[in-house]
Amino acid sequence: MSAAIDSFLAMLAAERGAAENTLIAYRRDLESAEEAIGDLCGADKHALASLGAAWAGLASSTISRKSSALRQFFGFAVDEGLCTTDPSAGLPNPATRRPLPRVLSHQDVDALFSRAEAEAETNRPEAVRLLLLIELLYGSGLRASELVSLPLAAIPRDVPFLTIKGKGGVQRMVPLSSRAGMVLSRWLPLRADDGKFLFPSRGKHLSRIRLFQLLRALAARADLDPQKVSPHVLRHAFATHLLEGGADLRMLQDLLGHADIATTQIYTHVDAERLVALVNERHPLAQRRQAD
Repeated sequence: MSAAIDSFLAMLAAERGAAENTLIAYRRDLESAEEAIGDLCGADKHALASLGAAWAGLASSTISRKSSALRQFFGFAVDEGLCTTDPSAGLPNPATRRPLPRVLSHQDVDALFSRAEAEAETNRPEAVRLLLLIELLYGSGLRASELVSLPLAAIPRDVPFLTIKGKGGVQRMVPLSSRAGMVLSRWLPLRADDGKFLFPSRGKHLSRIRLFQLLRALAARADLDPQKVSPHVLRHAFATHLLEGGADLRMLQDLLGHADIATTQIYTHVDAERLVALVNERHPLAQRRQAD
């Protein structure tokens, strides 16, 4: 890896508070580009344009992500004097449409919880832990990485909120439902006294991969298609079902920890039917037509 890439990643970590997974993704994209065309700071527009052939078999969203990583790198490298020119104008820039999130129906969620609750009646630690995990994914909308790394210090004492450290180290408060609070009170006495995390595992915390596996297995036991269920799908269900219930988009942005409201607005597409009905019922012109 070139020194310029190393410096760029150090800047992302120090100045932007980029998470480890973000740094790994940037490193992978930049190193693969360097393997294809050589030292990035010696590349010109034609060299970058040639990446289009190397990326021909990739999805448009993946190409856009790789191009974005390179643009950010060159912007930094030129500002720091590590590269003399910015050739990023030659990068492929496919038009992409952000895909709508997969969302579980209310019936699917009910089936998932019914199975988890029945298993937790045994009071086996792993069953109670799994019930608490899905309570926090669907009931509080946490990201998988936020959930598995929850420290005990984030657990409220006298207020029904969790203190979450999200992307970029930004903290936010998310509500802890009374349901989740009751499952939490069952889990704490069963939890192994092993470190600072709410969900300890092998001296650290439960991994995202293991969380994914646990959810897929639970879905299969609940007679759901395991391919439909993941931590992120439950987070999407949290957001979509709240919006269906009348939640404000700005409030949803705060709960999800989105820096940009545009990220949250994707859920308006998922809930388009309710929004159309809202306009037809509440807009002044709709009231005027009724009067006529």
